[in-house]
Amino acid sequence: MNKFLDTIILDNPIRDYMILILVLLFVSFIKRFLSKIVAALLFKLVKHWSPQIEQKSFVELLLKPLEFFFLLVTFMFTIDRFTFPRILNVHVYGKSTLQNVTDTLLELAFTASIIWIILRLIDFIAMVLEKKADLTPDKTDNQFIIFFRDFFKAIILIMGAIAFIRILFGVALVEKIIAGLGIGAAALALAAKESIENLIGSFMIFFDKPFRVGDTVKVDAYTGTVEKIGLRSTRIRTQEKTFVTVPNKKMVDSILDNLTLRTQQRVNMKLELPADTPADGILGAVQDIRAILKGNQSVLPGFTVNLHDFNKDTVIIQVIFNTLIIEGQQYAALRETVNLAIMHMLEQRGIKLPGSSTTVVLKQG
Repeated sequence: MNKFLDTIILDNPIRDYMILILVLLFVSFIKRFLSKIVAALLFKLVKHWSPQIEQKSFVELLLKPLEFFFLLVTFMFTIDRFTFPRILNVHVYGKSTLQNVTDTLLELAFTASIIWIILRLIDFIAMVLEKKADLTPDKTDNQFIIFFRDFFKAIILIMGAIAFIRILFGVALVEKIIAGLGIGAAALALAAKESIENLIGSFMIFFDKPFRVGDTVKVDAYTGTVEKIGLRSTRIRTQEKTFVTVPNKKMVDSILDNLTLRTQQRVNMKLELPADTPADGILGAVQDIRAILKGNQSVLPGFTVNLHDFNKDTVIIQVIFNTLIIEGQQYAALRETVNLAIMHMLEQRGIKLPGSSTTVVLKQG
């Protein structure tokens, strides 16, 4: 039996091959159990960050990358005792031999497993922060978390790409790439000027918070609700239910009116009456309108009702008042109540509107 196990095949005894197979089978069998134990231990270290996160969620994130990592490390440690067969150590490309290629592939796989684990840890941190953000009414925090999750993932992937280049082509090429970044970065910055400005704009939006997800804003000719704040642009659902994409640079450089942050809403009406309306009738109408506004609890004190102007055709009464009502339907209901009360008052006074209609001009302020 020992003679058989000592038989050399491809410069290595059969005993070593059997040990390799048995170790890999054993690790393949226990890798899930071992990964769950390691993940559970890691969870105990981080669970105080967010008690509402379940252990199952954390374990599921790390399970597959840990399984791959354990199996790969076991293979690398076990194969280290092997002598690479001379008959297989042929030149593959240039001075590189098949042994160099296999060593490089193992190093790439090990680096990829580390990157995989780090990316999953970033996902877990983002999950913790999202759970905390869900407890607040501000949905911008969720967008903020997604933004930085993708941002840090991109950094890790770039670092991983540099590590791959180093493994494949050596340190010299990496040094040349870094040295060339001085000139390349300047050229790239010029070529991607707009994209960089939009990226900077997204940082300004997240930190300065001129608006949040769910706010109703007006920028240039567009008015709508902010649905998403991305790396490059902000998406707005307009009042016509169209979907407008506005570059973040424009969102921070333009004059932006955040309608959601209004503390009051201003109503500016101009009521046109016939020019032949008696002065006493106009005075009575003005006083009645003041009484209507004073009797409405939704109208704030300090309103203005006065004879604004007149000409040969009409007499114009100006009505200005503020209200704490911001929501659209309630605001429209208030306008309707005030308008109907004014119309009933005019009917009672026998004042007819020009052309049997009233011209009302509304200005928001």
